[in-house]
Amino acid sequence: MSDIETGLVPAPRRFCWIPPGKGLDVLDEETAINAGPGTEDTARWLRATVGAATGLPLPDGDGHANHLVLRVDPRLAGELGPEGYRVVVDGHGMFLDGADAAGLFWAAQTFRQLLGPAAFRRAPVAARDEWHVPCVTIEDAPRFGWRGVLLDVARHFLPKDGVLRYLDLLAAHKLNVLHLHLTDDQGWRVEIERYPRLTEAGAWRARTKAGHRASPLWDERPHGGYYTKDDLREIVAYAAERHITVVPEIDLPGHSQAAIAAYPELGNTDVIDTASLTVWDTWGINPNVLAPTDNTLAFYENVLTEVLDVFPSPFVHIGGDECPKDQWKASPTARARMAAEGLADEDELQSWFIRHFDRWLAARGRRLIGWDEILEGSRPGRGLTPGAAVSSWRGYAGGIAAARAGHDVVMCPQQHVYLDHRQAPGEDEPVPIGYVRTLEDVYRFEPVPAELTAAEAAHVLGAQANLWTEVMEDQQRLDYQAFPRLAAFAEAVWSPLPASAERDFAHFEQRMTRHYARLDALGVGYRPPSGPRPWQRRPGLLGRPIEGPPPIV
Repeated sequence: MSDIETGLVPAPRRFCWIPPGKGLDVLDEETAINAGPGTEDTARWLRATVGAATGLPLPDGDGHANHLVLRVDPRLAGELGPEGYRVVVDGHGMFLDGADAAGLFWAAQTFRQLLGPAAFRRAPVAARDEWHVPCVTIEDAPRFGWRGVLLDVARHFLPKDGVLRYLDLLAAHKLNVLHLHLTDDQGWRVEIERYPRLTEAGAWRARTKAGHRASPLWDERPHGGYYTKDDLREIVAYAAERHITVVPEIDLPGHSQAAIAAYPELGNTDVIDTASLTVWDTWGINPNVLAPTDNTLAFYENVLTEVLDVFPSPFVHIGGDECPKDQWKASPTARARMAAEGLADEDELQSWFIRHFDRWLAARGRRLIGWDEILEGSRPGRGLTPGAAVSSWRGYAGGIAAARAGHDVVMCPQQHVYLDHRQAPGEDEPVPIGYVRTLEDVYRFEPVPAELTAAEAAHVLGAQANLWTEVMEDQQRLDYQAFPRLAAFAEAVWSPLPASAERDFAHFEQRMTRHYARLDALGVGYRPPSGPRPWQRRPGLLGRPIEGPPPIV
């Protein structure tokens, strides 16, 4: 058996076979789980997943001859680093060791992969008395601490069960951050008890543009939905059990028409009739932005107070991107604010907006993170707090500037890891958006810019793949855009960069033949290597393909 046959994804740091003669170990009715201190959650997960797929009871056991031993060994952190783990299957037992609780959980994910694709089903599909496990030693740890995926539930709402399913898919790929994009012009998805109209009115739109905003087609069905606080607490708890942090995003001061439609006083009432606004039904950059008033600041402080109560994440994302300044330029209220604060222009007014919530979050022990526009409009003495972080989406430049200024960075350049972008140049690709980003393109994504010094590169927390859902109306479309590219992204952010700085895509493709069977078992509607299946195409729905290679910025 070779490492290609095991098909581990992402590839571990070190993998070796036990010397010949050992061969395989066996998981059967007699196998017991010996769960050491701090391993109870992983033991419970193994019984719920591997136990369900195999039909084996996996009872508690101590010193049993046929055992699966779970241990947390902090000494591994010194050898491998945070989230590191070791798997040893040697014919005498199966040993999963983690440097910490997260590392142990990733060891369990690797162990599940070693059992084969059938271990990813929810119930046994054939009568088997025993399951063979190859005898191996694996030592592994992630390259980055932030291995994230943005899920845009504002443009198209994904019901709670779909979010929980995606958390399982993230965990299966050792991804550990779910960035939930909860608010935008097209919908408000989080219950705020103090402001009920945010969900009564702001969570629903009358119709939806079908395809790109230039498309003449509409889906005339009302669309919407939102998560109650208990829904979100369930999501957060489910994620935490899988060592995934959920980072909420509440967009401001742009991308805010749904909020303004619910509470018109939040908008620039001295410029437009905000009472006539409804939740936006199309795509693009919306001109209706928040007014820079004390009322708006207090409103969003109250919103964020409730958000902090639900989400324990150290980071809270506030958007900060794509905020047109036309209404502020025409607004006497905005000009008065600029004069009162000594602001030179509307860019500095946006920076004032961001700084307010940066300091507000810092005072409550949280850290602001925002898109790279949050760097704009600042000047000496009027910048972000040291704890503020940047999501670099317009290329690498914003991340480079942030790292050089001493801010932490999450790299998510649209030219490389926006998974709403099309996967091939063919006409069969459904609603083709953006650049062609193939499986190999995503696999070769490098989060750390070569221009950074070692000290500056230390500010790169990791990277994130973004799933914007303007043209992803349901789970089936989401699966198609995400997979298999999300598996390639997972390896880019988990596995070490080879000394040659050139990843072996051919080897990855060979391992993916095994991994596709796992995705099949999980019910993932991925894009096949040969191209979209007939039912995955969307003929007649206009997209916005961008020709040529993506620019390096």
